[in-house]
Amino acid sequence: MENNIKPVTSATFQKMKKNNEKITMLTAYDFSTAKYIDESGVDSILIGDSLGMTILGYDTTINVTVDDMLTFTKAVSNGVKRALVVADMPFLSYQVSMEQTVLNAGRLIQSGAKAVKLEGASDFILMQVKRLVESGINVVGHLGFTPQYINTIGGYYIQGKSYENTLKLLEAAKKLEDSGVFSIVLEMVPEESAKYITENLSIPTIGIGAGKYCDGQVLVIDDILGKYPGNIPKFVKRYANVREIMQKAISEYNSDVKNGLFPDNEHSFNLTEKEKNKLEYCYNK
Repeated sequence: MENNIKPVTSATFQKMKKNNEKITMLTAYDFSTAKYIDESGVDSILIGDSLGMTILGYDTTINVTVDDMLTFTKAVSNGVKRALVVADMPFLSYQVSMEQTVLNAGRLIQSGAKAVKLEGASDFILMQVKRLVESGINVVGHLGFTPQYINTIGGYYIQGKSYENTLKLLEAAKKLEDSGVFSIVLEMVPEESAKYITENLSIPTIGIGAGKYCDGQVLVIDDILGKYPGNIPKFVKRYANVREIMQKAISEYNSDVKNGLFPDNEHSFNLTEKEKNKLEYCYNK
């Protein structure tokens, strides 16, 4: 770690909430993207199991394995000097047993993550959180729409759409807080509900489709860059159209090769005149 770079930690998150400073988080799945995000000053990088769709081409996050997460966590961590690296714990990596939960989370930490994120707040999940924290592993919670539970939820539905459901979300959030998480992601929750939950927690909330009153925001990097070819959620703001840029560049390359324009002299290596003459002599013998 360079002397002039102060890493973001879980304590930094707490301090930022206290000082009303917004926390920024983006996903990353590879070395170069992580490096660019880190150098841009973003506070935290999430290796999301969204890589199931953005990188591996699955329809949901359910197919992502621990081994998948380990590979991408290593790649991302190698590109980061400042941002807090958080790795998602994929489906069934923390729902089976305490032993497996600690082992899987520990492997992600050993691969470079500084924290892990898991979904839900059932009694079993709360026990897992407590055990992880006791083991020295930072944990981020995740409430609202929880992608790993899509088969039981039944689809991509907004959560906490009533007074009663908002109170249930707050109750779950408080239980996670008491169990030791240092932050909670709120996904696809009405702005007013997220505001109420945020104001009643001492730990920061990170919103994704949860309005402007959360303590921070997270989005998928492929979505904000316009790279992902699938449907883009309502809550995403697109800041670039990388897909268009890539397609244009690839089409130009394809055309140049087929028309003999690439490689040209600028992009080729050549023999010295002396060696070239020797070679030509051989041709002419």
